[in-house]
Amino acid sequence: MNLQQQIENVMEEVVTWRRTMHKHPEISFQEHWTSGYIKSELEKMGDIEISQPTETSVLGIIKGAKPGRKVGLRADIDALQIQEERNDIDFASEKEDVMHACGHDGHAAILLGAAKVLVQNIDDLHGEVYLIFQHAEEEPPGGAQEMVATGLFDDLDFIYGQHLFTPIPTGKIGITNGPITSNSDTFDLKIQGRGGHASQPENSIDPIVIGGQVLNQFQTIISRIASPLDSAVISTTKFHAGSAKNIIPDSAMLEGSVRTINDETREMVRERMEKAVKGICDMYGATYDFSFNYGYSAVVNEDAVTDRVRKMATEEFGDKVFEYPLAMGGEDFAAFSRIIPATYAWIGAGNKEKDMEYPHHHPKFGIDEDSFIDGVKMMVLTAFEMTQPE
Repeated sequence: MNLQQQIENVMEEVVTWRRTMHKHPEISFQEHWTSGYIKSELEKMGDIEISQPTETSVLGIIKGAKPGRKVGLRADIDALQIQEERNDIDFASEKEDVMHACGHDGHAAILLGAAKVLVQNIDDLHGEVYLIFQHAEEEPPGGAQEMVATGLFDDLDFIYGQHLFTPIPTGKIGITNGPITSNSDTFDLKIQGRGGHASQPENSIDPIVIGGQVLNQFQTIISRIASPLDSAVISTTKFHAGSAKNIIPDSAMLEGSVRTINDETREMVRERMEKAVKGICDMYGATYDFSFNYGYSAVVNEDAVTDRVRKMATEEFGDKVFEYPLAMGGEDFAAFSRIIPATYAWIGAGNKEKDMEYPHHHPKFGIDEDSFIDGVKMMVLTAFEMTQPE
C-alpha cells in the first residue's frame, strides 16, 4: 500500500478524533481529559514511546529503523472560554462556555493521523519523530515555553508546526520565510492625578486629559519613530476613568496591545512608550505606574529548512502552495522556533459553501474537515523529508 492510500485510509479516524475532542473542550492548563484521550489513542498504535513532559501535554517518540535526524511535529490541544453557537453540527461542545474556536481539536487529530501513518512505515523511516501535543497555546506565558524548559527538545534538528486557517480556502497551503507572526505584548498604565470639581479644573490634575495625550503620543511612536517598512502596532483598547459627570477623577487606567516583528523594534517601542508617559505626566504634575508585559515572541521560519519544506510541498501540491503574508497575531510556537530551526505553515480550512468562514475565536467558528488530509499529508511528508540524514 502506498503512502497516499495509507493517509486516505486514516482520514475517517482523524475526523472521529477531532469530533470527539470538539465535544470535550478544555481551556489552557486544564487539558486533563484531552491529554488522557490523546495518550490512550497513541497507545493503541504501538511502537511509540509515550510520556507527559508537563501535567497536561503529551509527547510521543517514533524511532525509525534507519539512522537520521530528530524532527518534531507540534500540535496544540487547548480550547477557549467561548460559548459555542453552531447548531448545525451533532458534535458541538458539551461544556458550557468552552469550545474549540481556533481549530486545535483538528490540529491534535491531524497529528494523531500522522502518527498512525508513520508507525505503519517505521521500517522505512529515518531518525526520530517527536509527536508534540502541546497544552495551553491560548494562555500566556503558554505551554510551549513550559515544554521547552524541560530540555527535552534541545537536540531536535528541526521542528514543524501548522495551523488550520479559515481565511485561506481549503486546498491552499501558505508557507513563508522569516517572521510569520508578531511579538504579542500588552501594557498597563495607571495615571495618578488629583481629583476635583469639573467647574474648577485649575485645582485638579486631570488624568483624562493626560491619558488622551498619552494615547495620541503612542500613535506618533508608530507613525514617526518606527520605520514604515517595519510592522508595529500600538492599540489602546481600554481607557477607564471617572464615575460622575461633574467630577474630575483622580486616576485613569489605560491598557492595550503592542505588536512588533523583531526584538529591536520591540525594545524601542517599549522604551519610547514609557518616555512618552513620563514626559506628559511630568509636564502636568501627575505620577504613573507603567508596565510592559512581554507575551509571545514572533514565530520565525528559518530560511534553509523552510525552503526545503516548500520544495517538498510544491512537488506534492503544486500551485496550491503560496506565500502567505505576515500575520500580526500571536503564536507560542515561537518558544520552539527560537531554539530550533523551524517551519510553520498555514493549512487552508475555509469553505464558504459549508459556512466555514467565521474568524478564529468566533462563537460560530468551524473548520472544513476536507482540509484535514492536507494537514496529515504535510506532517507525514515533512517527517520523512526532514529526518533524512544530511
